[in-house]
Amino acid sequence: MSAPERVSADPRLSINQATIKYADLATALRVTAEAGVQAIGLWREPVQEVGLRAAASMLTDSGLRFTTHCRSGFFTMPEGPARRASIDDNRVAIEEAATLAAAGAEGSTAILVLVAGGLPEGSRDLVGARERVRDAIGELAPDAAAAGVTLAIEPLHPMYASDRCVVSTLGQALDIAADFDPAVVGATVDTFHIWWDPEVLPSIERAGREGRIATYQVCDWKTPLPADVLLSRHYPGDGIIDFASLTRAVEATGYDRDIEVEIFNEEIWATDPLVAVQRTAAGFAASVSPHLRARVAS
Repeated sequence: MSAPERVSADPRLSINQATIKYADLATALRVTAEAGVQAIGLWREPVQEVGLRAAASMLTDSGLRFTTHCRSGFFTMPEGPARRASIDDNRVAIEEAATLAAAGAEGSTAILVLVAGGLPEGSRDLVGARERVRDAIGELAPDAAAAGVTLAIEPLHPMYASDRCVVSTLGQALDIAADFDPAVVGATVDTFHIWWDPEVLPSIERAGREGRIATYQVCDWKTPLPADVLLSRHYPGDGIIDFASLTRAVEATGYDRDIEVEIFNEEIWATDPLVAVQRTAAGFAASVSPHLRARVAS
């Protein structure tokens, strides 16, 4: 089978590596560039498979911008060895994000996405778990500031609150971030997780006013959800999310950087990675691009 023809993708599109999860780092970089996409967000595991130095060199050679490093966090447990290990691992992730941002093409950003973690085993104390998130970020903020990295708190849909993320709304993420310098602690605005929130538009406006939109991520929501709800994301335009209102709200804040598509979906993961990137670019062009005002330099 001949290779698909190279196309020109929206210059602000970034492919989050989770969208092509089964592609190793070399393949992910190659197919992203071949599809005409100019930027990529990486995940820690594929980077660690080849080693940070090799990954940075591969990223430089690809010519792609680096948009985010995914993911760190998971520090809702009470004080003890597990929490100390998590904090230490987050410090490693900060170093990785800084190194990769320096290796990416001009316009790369040093952003580390944080997923808070769920309720500790046996706990029902949601408020206490969120406070431990605030405390952990307080420990990590000096390291992030020294490395020039922005910690991007990502709120996840409430269906993940028990096992994955006790921060469920953009407002909650901003409340935690408010204790810190916006250059050091911001928020991830992900359409999949926040589309349902009746306060989503005022929260986006607040995030922009406070200078805390670290990254904007898009993918779609479609029902019925699969048995594993983690794998329920879809290409932009294949579901019910109103990308027009959300994207215009983000644009109105002055956000003009790259926009990632991050998809967890077994069917998409089973697709040839080049085809998956091309389909992502097409969905982005149809559903998101019409609502963008500014473009980053190509």
